[in-house]
Amino acid sequence: TILLILGFLSTLAVIALIAVAVTQNQPLPKNIKYGIVLDAGSSHTNLYVYEWPAEKENDTGVVKQVEVCKVEGPGISGYSHATEKAGPSLAQCLQQAKEVIPSAQHKETPVYLGATAGMRLLRLQNESAADKVLSSVGNTLRSAPFSFQGARIITGQEEGAYGWITINYLLGNFKQVSGWKKLLLSLKSLSETSGALDLGGASTQITFVSKDLSSESPENQLYFRLYGKDYQVYTHSFLCYGKDQALQQKLAMDLQASASTPNSDLPDPCFHRGYERTINISEFFKNPCTSDKKKQLPFSLLYIKGEGDYQKCRENIQKLFNKSSCPYSSCSFNGIYLPPLQGDFGAFSAFYFVMNFLNLTSEPNPFTLNKVTSTIESFCAQPWQEVKTAYHHIKEKYLSEYCFSGAYILSLLENGYGFTENNWQMIHFLGKIGSSDAGWTLGYMLNLTNMIPAEEPARPPLSHGSYVGLMVLCSLVLVSVLLLAWLLFHKPKCLQKGIV
Repeated sequence: TILLILGFLSTLAVIALIAVAVTQNQPLPKNIKYGIVLDAGSSHTNLYVYEWPAEKENDTGVVKQVEVCKVEGPGISGYSHATEKAGPSLAQCLQQAKEVIPSAQHKETPVYLGATAGMRLLRLQNESAADKVLSSVGNTLRSAPFSFQGARIITGQEEGAYGWITINYLLGNFKQVSGWKKLLLSLKSLSETSGALDLGGASTQITFVSKDLSSESPENQLYFRLYGKDYQVYTHSFLCYGKDQALQQKLAMDLQASASTPNSDLPDPCFHRGYERTINISEFFKNPCTSDKKKQLPFSLLYIKGEGDYQKCRENIQKLFNKSSCPYSSCSFNGIYLPPLQGDFGAFSAFYFVMNFLNLTSEPNPFTLNKVTSTIESFCAQPWQEVKTAYHHIKEKYLSEYCFSGAYILSLLENGYGFTENNWQMIHFLGKIGSSDAGWTLGYMLNLTNMIPAEEPARPPLSHGSYVGLMVLCSLVLVSVLLLAWLLFHKPKCLQKGIV
């Protein structure tokens, strides 16, 4: 009878122990938060929706991209002559965001718009039009059911810094570790962070941590404290050196070079043989990137005729990079300070899109510089009709410029920044990291929502499942020991008879 009672009580104790463990350690229901960032670039606008578990708001690697929507039409700077249409152009993507984010959370979801180099140029060209465009998009975003946090033009330095934060956050380079893991990581001779190379339509940025960063150009230095570590970052943004504006600059220089014999037909080695394009001269020189090269011409329309000559194209492009003087210990181009290149670099945005089109983004074994060069040279040599037939699904404007863009990327990286055959494979062309696009928008949101913490929060030593399993095992062991002890000290009659 006593044995049965003890067994029954022990069983109840085990059940109670398990019930408490399961109840107390049950994972909390997911409480997801959302954020929206619109990247208002020079050629188009993208809307990104991010989500993260609210209870882990300050953790690393928990923010992920759940939606991206490309806004139809040009970038918002393209509405300078019809500013009232800039805001309504965002409506379709805002509707898409409303469908992705639960309606109960619309009011608490922050929405930000950051405009980049296209709007920087418009502000230089026509400040009043730039203000009206921002007012229009602001009105549209305020009328959406989200928490509007502002629409503004970000600086080139901010764009570079946020891109650097994004890729290093997604790669897990900011994660602070302790104990034996920290010791192991300290023994590795790996670069702590990756540099960031961003290329848009109107500007390009280079950002990286350099141990050799001097104080001779303080305007190119930024300081961050992330996860208990201090980072001194070099960054510079080159306005008018995005791929679209670089092409405009090159054409303007080609026109200047042909000043002695002005002709409305301009042969261009950076377009495929057989390709033709017409440009309105009056519109061409309104651009702040080409206005300083303005000249009087006896014709109003310029007819570009492609030659498809990669070597001549590179020679023309290299004239964009003035390397004649450097007031610092080392420079990139146009007299801009650049410390020695260091560590790996993530190249994204147009760097990735162009190189991916040319099948030159292979990872984990990047192509050599010689292979990249020969591939672009072969592509440029193809006649336009062949290219159109092979890539009939791509818009003609984009397709026609891949030869120039490929040659320009090589010129920028080689002639502009000083990458060589020896360190070319430090560059990794990134479209996405995990589920998130590489770009400045995630870093922008992380910074504005103060979601980059000083250190990693403490975590329980065991997962929920492991803890419950361990509790069950301990309970069984405890019951077994109790029963064994009872048997040893209170031998039942049946055992006593057996012993006799």
